[in-house]
Amino acid sequence: MGMEAKRVGETRFTMSQMMSPQDANLAGNVHGGVIMKLIDVAGGVAAVRHCRSNVVTASIERLDFHQPVFIGDLVTFKASLNLAGRTSMEIGVRVESESLRTGEIRKTASAYLTYVALGKDRRPAPVPPLILETEEDIRRNCEAKLRREARQQSKSKAEACC
Repeated sequence: MGMEAKRVGETRFTMSQMMSPQDANLAGNVHGGVIMKLIDVAGGVAAVRHCRSNVVTASIERLDFHQPVFIGDLVTFKASLNLAGRTSMEIGVRVESESLRTGEIRKTASAYLTYVALGKDRRPAPVPPLILETEEDIRRNCEAKLRREARQQSKSKAEACC
């Protein structure tokens, strides 16, 4: 596992999949769980691209559904690294759905996930530093740091009250 710093662009991953009847409920809406699984796949690929090792999903910080997805829609998942910690990484995933008949593209969902890199011993392993190149990279990194701080404060409060 190389520890050379990586640019955000090196971790970006995009995948698309057409939604079929097996993905949907009786109303023709794609199940949220199908979208969640594909978000996890896309996020996991971005994480592996960064650390070049096995990873596990540690948490889903936030998952928001903005618009429904329907049978026949082409759904695109765009994942990239927001933050690299010591052994963990925050990945942001944006989901868009396209009606192939009309060409309309809708922001469908967004999520923040944390993955932990694993060494050959299946224990947490160090991840390479992240190189921020654009204003958007810097903004996303700052927002990720704020989310991490909020998680740590929440955890401290929960431990104090129990």
